[in-house]
Amino acid sequence: MTGPRPSRRSFLRNSAVAAVGTASMARVPNAFAAGSDEIKVGVIGCGGRGTGAAENICEAANGTHNVKIHALADVFQGQVDRCADQLSKNDVVGERFDVSDERRFAGFDAYQQVIDSCDLIILATPPGFRPQHLEAAVAAGKNIFCEKPVAVDGAGIRKVLAAAEEAKKKGLAIVTGTQRRHQAGYIESMRKIAEGALGDVITARVFWNQGNIWVRDRQPGMDDMAYQLHNWYHFLWLCGDHIVEQHVHNLDVARWAFDDAVPASCVGMGGQQVNTEAGFGQSYDHFAVDYAFPDGRHVMSMCRQINGCAKDVSEYIVGAKGTAHLMPSNYSFPDGRLRVRDELNPYVQEHIDLLDSIASGEPINELERVAHSTLMAIMGRDSAYTGKEITWEEALNSSLDTFPSQLQWGPRPEIIVPKPGVTDFA
Repeated sequence: MTGPRPSRRSFLRNSAVAAVGTASMARVPNAFAAGSDEIKVGVIGCGGRGTGAAENICEAANGTHNVKIHALADVFQGQVDRCADQLSKNDVVGERFDVSDERRFAGFDAYQQVIDSCDLIILATPPGFRPQHLEAAVAAGKNIFCEKPVAVDGAGIRKVLAAAEEAKKKGLAIVTGTQRRHQAGYIESMRKIAEGALGDVITARVFWNQGNIWVRDRQPGMDDMAYQLHNWYHFLWLCGDHIVEQHVHNLDVARWAFDDAVPASCVGMGGQQVNTEAGFGQSYDHFAVDYAFPDGRHVMSMCRQINGCAKDVSEYIVGAKGTAHLMPSNYSFPDGRLRVRDELNPYVQEHIDLLDSIASGEPINELERVAHSTLMAIMGRDSAYTGKEITWEEALNSSLDTFPSQLQWGPRPEIIVPKPGVTDFA
């Protein structure tokens, strides 16, 4: 079945917002520290991505925005100290690093201390914490950069959607780490598709097939909570599994090509076939999901983390006139390869777009959109875990809430690897 072409209007709406000058930020809450043009940035989650995002926003400032890295937070003090050491010595960050010892916070409540002391918040913890941290940052009226995905279960998505609505009312800017939406080649590719290069868009096939992801060993003296946080990629409540944490990028591109529609239902399969050692926790090593959309179109999704297998991290958008094959810095169409000159690092571009949107008084808010892409990934995972067809409404209204009722050090419940046909859908 053929489907509609994304309209030019919807393409422009769903693409990154272009810079529109350096107007006053006065129309956007908490854009500046009181009485100055300084933007105090706080980083919550001081691992590799949080440290990288801090560098990215400093590079994005580029003499146009007065950004200072003002506070850091992580559950582990050691992570805070390592992040501070790296940023203080980073040539890109340079004099933009201004984190005194008293603004280096550690512990489960450290996120709130950063929110209270900064103007713009970077959220880069494991995804399971994202709903809680988004709620708090939006309630405090802060502009936000948060990494994808934004939740790991339906209960978290409902919190995020509520935060997205509240952020709209407050006029807050939120950019969400789906950097392909800010990458020149992807934007131009979607423009070509919207203008009819493929004819009517019929279907999409999306892939994130790679080798094994890291596994971190349990260190002497680590209790269950500390170990799971240390090895967060392999526990459902923290990561959501790799279809949610990683493959959400590709699913988001498929939705972009489908004019940001959401699937009606899906049927998925997967398992923990090769990576069965204890360190892999609950993670599956492969998924395959068929998503059905209300207009009859389908998206076929595959992701895998197994060494020694074929690799493919890309999207195929199929139209009546041919197929576009998209991957970072390589965009192929039936009429040839799309040439994009001087494509800026999208990890920097997304921060440029965030800062410029605040400066223009027209804040970007991507939170609802990425929440929908995250839920698409979640419903695919849950279908694979259970062996059942899952509808959008079932995924959104699921009673599953994986986040601990109380965050504390000590033991955690027994780890059970989901089994299709045995595991129930909650």
